[in-house]
Amino acid sequence: MTTVEHALRALVTEGTRDGSLGPGAKLPTERALVERLSAPRSAVRRALEALERDGLVERHVGRGTFLTDAIASHAESAPSDTSPAEIMQVRLLLEPQVTILAARVATQLDLDRIGQALAAGGSASDFDGFERWDATLHRSIAIAAHNGLLMSMFEVMNTARSLPVWGNLKRRTSTPELRACYHREHTDIVEALRDRDPDGAGAAMRHHLQHVTDTLLGRG
Repeated sequence: MTTVEHALRALVTEGTRDGSLGPGAKLPTERALVERLSAPRSAVRRALEALERDGLVERHVGRGTFLTDAIASHAESAPSDTSPAEIMQVRLLLEPQVTILAARVATQLDLDRIGQALAAGGSASDFDGFERWDATLHRSIAIAAHNGLLMSMFEVMNTARSLPVWGNLKRRTSTPELRACYHREHTDIVEALRDRDPDGAGAAMRHHLQHVTDTLLGRG
């Protein structure tokens, strides 16, 4: 399974869990998925073909791609009782190491997509917009590590972020000032990636995630 397919499956699972997607729902266009997943259109098409083979989507020429009834049982495999503290513990263990690897093996195309997500997040004027690009940035870094097993682990962890308890907590703690601070931390991560500095990238990610942890859990 490719990293893009992992990312697409996670996106669908998140939508199913938060109620924005369900059986019969139409997926975003290929062009929108290319932007959302920070992936080439050819890779997005292959990922959609894989979901179609598994019976999770139906594709209709001229109409689009639609989720089937099978998506409901697929979403049930996602974690449902994970606390924000557990999510952040896993993120702190996993994401700095993913970022270290990405600093070593990311292509220029990977770095360009990461940079685009960073810029879009910095321009976001509201909570929802920032959160969308925050997730895209972190996923883009994971994709840039080019390791399918790590991506599988990342997507399981990332699916837990779609739980209502997580979203509600982030919304309650979010302020424009905090989002600006997070953007500066994201910038530090991206600059280290561009410099091909694994240690610096890992440390910047660890610092950022520790700040997120302290904010969400009231330790700041």
